[in-house]
Amino acid sequence: MASGGTGNGGSLAQWLREKGFDEDAVGRMSRRCKNLHALDAGEASGVWEYLLSVVKIERRKLRHVVTKCPKVLTLSVDDKLVPTVQCLTTLQAKPGEVAQAIVKFPQILFHSVEEKLCPLLAFFQTLGISEKQLAKLLMVNPRLISYSIEAKFSQTVDFLVGLGIDKEGMIGKIMAKEPYIMGYSVDKRLRPTAEFLKSAVGLQGSNLQRVIMSFPDILSRDVDKILRPNLAFLQSCGFSKDQVMALVAGYPPVLIKSVKHCLEPRMKFLVEEMGRDMGEVVDYPQYFRHGLKRSLEYRHKVLKQTNSRCSLSEMLDCNQKKFAMKFGLLAAV
Repeated sequence: MASGGTGNGGSLAQWLREKGFDEDAVGRMSRRCKNLHALDAGEASGVWEYLLSVVKIERRKLRHVVTKCPKVLTLSVDDKLVPTVQCLTTLQAKPGEVAQAIVKFPQILFHSVEEKLCPLLAFFQTLGISEKQLAKLLMVNPRLISYSIEAKFSQTVDFLVGLGIDKEGMIGKIMAKEPYIMGYSVDKRLRPTAEFLKSAVGLQGSNLQRVIMSFPDILSRDVDKILRPNLAFLQSCGFSKDQVMALVAGYPPVLIKSVKHCLEPRMKFLVEEMGRDMGEVVDYPQYFRHGLKRSLEYRHKVLKQTNSRCSLSEMLDCNQKKFAMKFGLLAAV
């Protein structure tokens, strides 16, 4: 019995080397998957060919999948891989997306279709998420299938409902915009961030709900590492609490953009180069999303050359062609 296991292990090790795995990789894979030594090379080859030829995972990426999760090679093609892949495909996933999802999270292949995917689909349907939307969510964040409905999803949904987000439809839209939000801890990340937005920024009620709806990614950001330093910078510029609140409500990413590479140079350019009052960005917070070189510097230069004055929104809230027409650089057709 022992010698048979050794023979199979040797056969598999040789097969792995033929597939491009070096000795170190084979050793790491054996330590990660204790059952690997007992696996027949023929069985592993069947899994490899199915994922390569049917699922269409690129050979280079398939090596990455097997290195990361060697247990994949132990799965039955007919009993496990085929029904799981077919189920994911029938969720209206686009060609190639199932392969991408497996590369991102190989463990998606281990979960039972009946025990995990079907209940997950039913739960999401109660939130107004269609099969097509669920397919998109799973393809972007396949780790979702590993989360518990009771311990993870329900807690997050209850938390969002507690913020005044409508359970039917709105939460589904939030998930569609930010598929990773369900992976964060409510108590360790989402709630502290929401409390910071309420107490430190001053967002309440409908303002808070609009920010979360328009930019749900903000809830998943670390308060001390990202949000608080950005708030401190805005305050150091001289913005009042009401002005900061207006900035965040109008353009939520202002709390997560790099101070050094985005906020500071744009504020400096606004005041020192453009000679504008900093209060103008309160009326047009989207100012911070425009590129410094391609947009702000170029358009300011045009306005200066044509001796024109306009608001920030008139200057920036249009494409290059409309801007050129507006200030006489391009004749209207």
